[in-house]
Amino acid sequence: MAIRVEPDLNFIKFLKSAGGDTLKKCYQCATCSVVCPLSSDNKPFPRKEMIWAQWGLKDRLVADPDVMLCHQCGDCTAYCPRGAKPGDVLGAIRAYAYTHYGFPNGLAKLVSQGKNLPILIGAPALLILIVWFLSGGMHLPQGDIDFGNFFGHGYFMGLTKNVLIIDAIFVPAFAFAVFAAYKGVSNMWNNMAAQLDVKSDFRPSVPQFITQFLVPSVKEILAHKRFKECGTNHDRVNGHLPLLLAFIGLFAVTTYGMIRKDIVGMFVEGLHGPIPLSDPFKILANVSAIALIVGVGILWMNRSRMEEENNASPTFYDWFLITKIMAVGVTGLCAELTRLIGIPVLAYLFYYLHLVTILMLFVYMPYSKFAHMVYRTFAMAFEKYRASEFVQKTEE
Repeated sequence: MAIRVEPDLNFIKFLKSAGGDTLKKCYQCATCSVVCPLSSDNKPFPRKEMIWAQWGLKDRLVADPDVMLCHQCGDCTAYCPRGAKPGDVLGAIRAYAYTHYGFPNGLAKLVSQGKNLPILIGAPALLILIVWFLSGGMHLPQGDIDFGNFFGHGYFMGLTKNVLIIDAIFVPAFAFAVFAAYKGVSNMWNNMAAQLDVKSDFRPSVPQFITQFLVPSVKEILAHKRFKECGTNHDRVNGHLPLLLAFIGLFAVTTYGMIRKDIVGMFVEGLHGPIPLSDPFKILANVSAIALIVGVGILWMNRSRMEEENNASPTFYDWFLITKIMAVGVTGLCAELTRLIGIPVLAYLFYYLHLVTILMLFVYMPYSKFAHMVYRTFAMAFEKYRASEFVQKTEE
């Protein structure tokens, strides 16, 4: 039976501009599928994706969970006899998918292009600066440096003015990022399910989905099981693992700080100030900050080495995230060090930059490479789902 192929030329142009410029060098020798640990006899990954990409089959690729399962270990690129760099092509497809599924789509497109970097940095920087100025906190502090008074002094409904302003900025930003990621992942899941022709009247319940598919996927990610199967770029696990653990540690510290300062602090005097260095959670915060910088530093060096050896193409998609995470770690650590040394101007400047980088991390998460954390988790859950009895029964 003849199949009509209608290539999306704009999609192919995007892939070439996002690091997949070597796509046309592929001549389907299948070497990439031979060396890839994700490939199987009935799923020649990533050969089939390279064919679809050359044909411009955008709709198939953005609904293909295998694209998200790739962790770009570099084996396919290293062994490719034509220098087609399948890993970079898959990375470009993922970058397109985040934009394709992004909500709102206008913001997703804005974050996808390096030419918009001045806006991406300038907008959150200007917002924090204006709020800082209007709050009355923008002045050279007297006495001890306390970031708890960055936006000024005062209390309202038992909370400090600083906490109220930070909550007013970051809570909506975080909620927006979660909602946007949910919209994107939901659309991706529906597209993937449509490819399987899964009947809507036969699906797992929410508890079944969480226990049978989502939790096992999260456990596998935390263990970095598939990263350890990489051959060419096996050092990536040394960067990804401390980075992941650092984010978990910093989340725990942030939660503790909120409870200590903003809830218990309403009833116990003296808890609104800086957390003592001897506090276990403060130690965890410092260890996590160092782990974050070390982890992203390893990824930075690995990426630079791969580009120097021509095993990867430099892309805005990769470097925007690496630089952004490094900026979060460095500005946070510098803010603390200059506070301890007692240099108010630098301390408050670094703290301001730290707030800007965190806001960027939140707002741009659903559209940058950071989104891979969410999309890949649900793609792994879908991988388990499509091999389960829920899908097999619909195919009988």
